[in-house]
Amino acid sequence: MYSYDLLEPGCYYLVQEKQNGPITLIRVSVVSDHCMYVSRFEDTEIQEWRRKTDSIFDIIELLDEKAVQAWEAEYNKDMYNYEEDEE
Repeated sequence: MYSYDLLEPGCYYLVQEKQNGPITLIRVSVVSDHCMYVSRFEDTEIQEWRRKTDSIFDIIELLDEKAVQAWEAEYNKDMYNYEEDEE
C-alpha cells in the first residue's frame, strides 16, 4: 500500500487506488500541509482534494514527458476535431 504523500507535484502517474480497481491517470497540482489537489483523467477531468494519508493500492508508473505528450495528443484529439467542425 502506498499513499498520496509519495506523489510529486506536477507529475503524471498511473495508479490503482484499490486492488482490482481501474487504472487511472492522475496529476498532482497543489500540495498543502495535509492535502493534495489532484486532477483525475477519466472520460472527463475530475479535480479533487485528497489527504496525503489516503491510500493507493499501487503506483504503477510515473509517466515521462514523451508519454505525457502522446497521452495529451490522444486525450485532446476530440476537442480539436470539434473545433474544426465548427468552422
